[in-house]
Amino acid sequence: MLKKIKNNFFLLISTFLIIYFFFNLLSGQRGLISYFDKKQYLNKLKMEEILIINKIKDLDFKNSLLSDNLDLDYIETLIRERFLYGKKNEKIYIIRNDTKK
Repeated sequence: MLKKIKNNFFLLISTFLIIYFFFNLLSGQRGLISYFDKKQYLNKLKMEEILIINKIKDLDFKNSLLSDNLDLDYIETLIRERFLYGKKNEKIYIIRNDTKK
């Protein structure tokens, strides 16, 4: 029995090494499955980054309208939207979308 193991020692070791590397290739922290999960997560983070950058640009634009050179038209639209402010003899209608039956 011991003689057979000695004769097939290279075969046994190489088989175990192949199995070990195969499982580590597929699973594990640096495996193929983990690679695809991390790639998907990276794409999700890139999309979130694009959305946040767009929000920042929009806020920067709105902030620039309210800085040194005031844009009176923009301020008027803000006041009308937020405080429901109107001019003399002007009617303001609030449309509510209540779908309760």
